[in-house]
Amino acid sequence: MCGICGVVGNRPAAPLIFEALRRLEYRGYDSAGIATLVDGRADRRRAAGKLDHLEAVLEERPLSGTTGIGHTRWATHGSPNEINAHPHAVGRVAVVHNGIIENYEELRDELTATGRIFTTETDTEAVAQLLDYHLDRGLEPREAAFAVLQRLQGAYALAMIFADHEGLIIGARHGAPLAVGFGEGEMFLGSDSLALAPLARRIAYLEDGDWCVLRRDGATFFDVRGETVERPVQTVALMAGAVGKDGYRHYMEKELHEHPVVIGQTLQRMIDPVTRQVVLPTLSFDLATLPRAVITACGSAFYAGLIGRYWLEAEARLPVDIDVASELRYRNPPLTEGGLGLLISQSGETADTLAALRGLRSAGQHVVSVLNVEASTMGRESDAVLGMVAGPEISVASTKAFTAQLAVLASLTIAIAQARGVLSPARQQHLTASLLDLPSRAAEVFVQGDAIRAMAAIIAEARDVLYLGRGICFPVALEGALKLKEISYIHAEAYAAGEMKHGPISLIDRTVPIVVIAPSNILFDKTLSNLQEARARGGRILVFTDAQGAARLKDLAEAIVVLPTVDAFVAPILYTIPVQILAYEVALLKGTDVDQPRNLAKSVTVE
Repeated sequence: MCGICGVVGNRPAAPLIFEALRRLEYRGYDSAGIATLVDGRADRRRAAGKLDHLEAVLEERPLSGTTGIGHTRWATHGSPNEINAHPHAVGRVAVVHNGIIENYEELRDELTATGRIFTTETDTEAVAQLLDYHLDRGLEPREAAFAVLQRLQGAYALAMIFADHEGLIIGARHGAPLAVGFGEGEMFLGSDSLALAPLARRIAYLEDGDWCVLRRDGATFFDVRGETVERPVQTVALMAGAVGKDGYRHYMEKELHEHPVVIGQTLQRMIDPVTRQVVLPTLSFDLATLPRAVITACGSAFYAGLIGRYWLEAEARLPVDIDVASELRYRNPPLTEGGLGLLISQSGETADTLAALRGLRSAGQHVVSVLNVEASTMGRESDAVLGMVAGPEISVASTKAFTAQLAVLASLTIAIAQARGVLSPARQQHLTASLLDLPSRAAEVFVQGDAIRAMAAIIAEARDVLYLGRGICFPVALEGALKLKEISYIHAEAYAAGEMKHGPISLIDRTVPIVVIAPSNILFDKTLSNLQEARARGGRILVFTDAQGAARLKDLAEAIVVLPTVDAFVAPILYTIPVQILAYEVALLKGTDVDQPRNLAKSVTVE
């Protein structure tokens, strides 16, 4: 979840590292630091809090040197203060680390017994201390690094620099992502391609167990046994301009406004514009013979998976099981040989989802991943990747990636339904037309800004909020509640509307707003009945619906946001957008940090 980077070149490294950390700050912002080699030793600057604090330190005390490493931290071991901030420097080494060293206590005890003194609360210091210990034994940096890697247990991406070894960085990866960027007479190391975007167009990804030695003229890759290996170098199209705010106040605001374009671009990849048929990548298995599917993901991606389950079972008649990835790993369910393992992740590096992928593969499932980063670890380990075209998502709270995931899952549903012979040509044409019409309908949502802000003003005064939805709109309610919790810090819970009277109704009074996802579909009357029960108990009803639903709710709801009328198949995609905008507007009123909410990081690369 932390972000790391490294530079070895011929120009000052600290400014390059700092800008890379800016692009990685979505991974953590509890503290940050940079270390460079100056006059044969590691010099460093660190600061608690966000990168602005480190920037002030660097302005007061600049760092020279052309070889360096940097880190932006999401705290795991130890408080988020300057003492625990990376890089950790011990003797002749400085280290930055993303992940968790699970056996750090054992290493710490061993090293303390040799007389070494630890000064931080972090697991990472054990790595730095062990490196320096091996240097004291007379090992060269490459030998010392390999010896340390043999001892580490857990998940890590590491970057290391060594006193008196200008022009050298050693990186290592086990469970946490790490990429190498190739420049002209300079080399780069980063947690992902976004960090390296303006620095290098050619990138290689380390595989699990790999480590690498970077010098100005190139990189040498080694596997877990220490043997030299080759790793493919890819040309990436992502440029620095793709990560700007483009005049918006926050990245989240920009990314919310990108919903229509992202949905359209993703559908263009999935659906042939001439034949209006879904086009999937070549698969090594037959969709028609799938016995069942297992969907797994984390966070918002899991809610996308819940919607995908509704689609696959209703339209493709494919039985679907679904688990959050951290539960699937340990539940050990019986799986049908030859089933579909469908995984969903924005980054493709989510630790629990990646572990679930490997478990599904070992259980004989065909693995297909829905990803925004196709060159990620999950992408490389999948049988096939269904790539969404969401572009970089910098705000920690996922927005456009969620609707892009849904666009892919809806398209996949049509393809599976056709392969299984359960979808008539007329129904296929109708569903596809509804999807292709969606980008323009999504753009219309932003006309309702004033109505959404009026609803936000009510919620901003509350301590607790309930979200309700029925059927395929229940996961949209879950997504809305999650977004509100993430960025406004207001407690929110989502329930299937029919479950309200089975417990949650006891919470309802005038202080608890009830946000309802209620398109006028076949379940509308059921939802209306639930809302009348809530209103009878003093509930403040706030509804997202269409024109037909608004006409029936005008005397019941305190606030209504009227959305375009769309087919029920695509309604969850459309209704997600205003629900996310609502959370954003509430956060603005609460004055919270929209892009970097407390305690959260974008890419969860540790269990």
